[in-house]
Amino acid sequence: MPTPLVLLSARLLDPVTGAFLPQTALAVSGGRISALADDHGIREHVDASTTVIDLQGAVVTPGLVDGHLHPVSGAELTGGLDLSGCTDVEDVRAALAAEVRKLAPGAWLHGWGLDPNVFGDRPVGIAPFDSVLDGVPALLLLFDAHSMLASRRALELAGVDGPRTFDQASAEVVCDEQGRPTGLLQEDAACELVERVAPQPSREERRDRLAATLRAMAASGLTGGHVMDANGDSLALFSELDAAGELALRLRVAPWCQPGTDAEGVRALIEQQGAGGALWRTDGVKIFMDGTIDNGTAWLERPDCHGESTHAFWPDPEVYTRIIGELHRAGVPTATHAIGDAAVRHVLDAVEKARATGGRGARHRVEHIETVPDDTLGRFAELGVIASMQPTHCCDFTRADHSDNWSRRLGEERASRAWRCRDLQDSGATVVLGSDWPIAPYPPLGVMAGARHRRPSRDLTQDPHGPEQALTPLEALQGLTVNAAYAAGEEHEAGRIAVGRRADLTVLADNPLTTADTALPDLPVLLTVLDGRPTHRDASL
Repeated sequence: MPTPLVLLSARLLDPVTGAFLPQTALAVSGGRISALADDHGIREHVDASTTVIDLQGAVVTPGLVDGHLHPVSGAELTGGLDLSGCTDVEDVRAALAAEVRKLAPGAWLHGWGLDPNVFGDRPVGIAPFDSVLDGVPALLLLFDAHSMLASRRALELAGVDGPRTFDQASAEVVCDEQGRPTGLLQEDAACELVERVAPQPSREERRDRLAATLRAMAASGLTGGHVMDANGDSLALFSELDAAGELALRLRVAPWCQPGTDAEGVRALIEQQGAGGALWRTDGVKIFMDGTIDNGTAWLERPDCHGESTHAFWPDPEVYTRIIGELHRAGVPTATHAIGDAAVRHVLDAVEKARATGGRGARHRVEHIETVPDDTLGRFAELGVIASMQPTHCCDFTRADHSDNWSRRLGEERASRAWRCRDLQDSGATVVLGSDWPIAPYPPLGVMAGARHRRPSRDLTQDPHGPEQALTPLEALQGLTVNAAYAAGEEHEAGRIAVGRRADLTVLADNPLTTADTALPDLPVLLTVLDGRPTHRDASL
C-alpha cells in the first residue's frame, strides 16, 4: 500500500502516560498509522509519492476532538454582529448603533454572543435598545443560544404580541405585567416564531460558511467533533462536503429528540444510526432535559433567586425516561443536555432504570453539568455515564466573586459547585471536554487551558472560579483525546498514537503539558492531519 505521508523528527506524545514514545517518526497508509520508527528506520516506507515533513522536534498528539459543538448552526449564527465583547448596556448600544448605520432600509440586524451580565441588576429585555433599534427588525442571540432578544419591529413582523404555549415546557415569549412582549424569547420554540420571518441565507452561502468554519477549526488543531444537532439539511451538507473532499473534521452526529416525539419518531432515530460517509456518521441521540441557568430555564431542585428554573424541558419527564429506555435497549447512545442539579439527577435515574432492563451497553453521557450536589458525583462512574464538560463557560461567563448573573441566580451554595471537573474526575467518571461552539470559542488549546486555569480568557489576571476544580495538564489533554475516543466507542482506533490507529494528528510547536496554562492558547499549531492528509500546514514546515 502506498505511503502518502511520513513525519520525521517528531516528539510523539502519549496522552495516557504523558510521556513521549521512544520513536521519532511515523508513516501513514490508508488513513491509518502504518509504522512507528526512528528517522532512519522510517525511510524504508518512503517512495516517490510520499510527502515527507520534517517536524524539527515539534510535538505530535492524537488528533484533538471537541466533545460538543454545533458547526452548522454556529456557522450561521456567527455571521452577524459579534456582541461577545460588550461588557455593559452602553457597549451594546454603541455596537448596535454602528451596525444600524450600515444597514439598508428594511434590512434585518443579526447579533450574537450577547452576555446577560451586561444588564447588571436590570431585567433582560429589548427596552434599553429601543431607541437605537427604532423601526429596525433585529434578533440578538444571547450567548447561551437558548434565548434571544427581538426588537419591536421584529416582533411586529412576526405577529408576536403576547404569550404563547409550547410543547417545550421551558419555552416562553416573556411578557410584562400587561401581557406585552419584553423582547426576550426563551428556547427554540419561542425563538422560531420570529426567526422564520427573517431573511435566510441561501443554501450555497450556508455550505460555504460551513466549509470555511471547518477549515478554521482544523487550523486550530481540531481533527474531529461530536456534533450535537442534525437540524434541517445539516446531514446533507456534511455528505456534500465529504463527497467533495472538503470535510475538514471527522464528525460524529447526534440528531435531536424533542418533546412531542412519538413512537414512530423514536424508531426513525434508531433506524438512522450509522448513516454517514467517509468522515461523518450518525451515532447517538441528543436530548434536552432543561434549558440554562442564565435565562431561568434550567431544572433546579430549588428555585433560583427569581423563583425560576423550576421545571424540566419535557412537560412530563417520565416520557423522557421511557425514551431513554427504548434507545438504550436498541443500543443507541444518548447525550442529554442537563445543566441544573434536578436535571442531572433525573438523567442518572433514567439511565439507571434503562440499564436494569438489559440492553446492548450503549454509552450514555450528560452534557454541561454546571452545578451538582455531592451525592450525584459517584453515580457517573457507577452507571458508566460520561461527563461532557465545557470549562470555558465557567471561565468566561462566571466570576470568582459570584457577582455574575449565573452565580447570583443560584446563590452561594450552588454557585460554589460550578463545573465540578476535578470532583467528577476523582470520582472515576470519564470527563470529555468541549467548547459548545458557538457558545464559546472552539480552539481546543483554549478549552484545555480553561480546564487548567479557570480564569476569564479576556483577563487572565482575574481570580479563578473554583481553582480546586481545575484539571491537570494531562487530564485536560485526555479530555480531548482518549476520553473523547472512548465516549464515541472508538477507543481501539482513535485517541492514541499507535500502529493501526487512525492517522488523525495534531502537531504543536511545543509540549502542551509543560506549556504554562495562560500561554497554552497561543501555542502554535503547526500541522493538522485528518485521515492521513494535512488539513492545515504552517508555513514554517
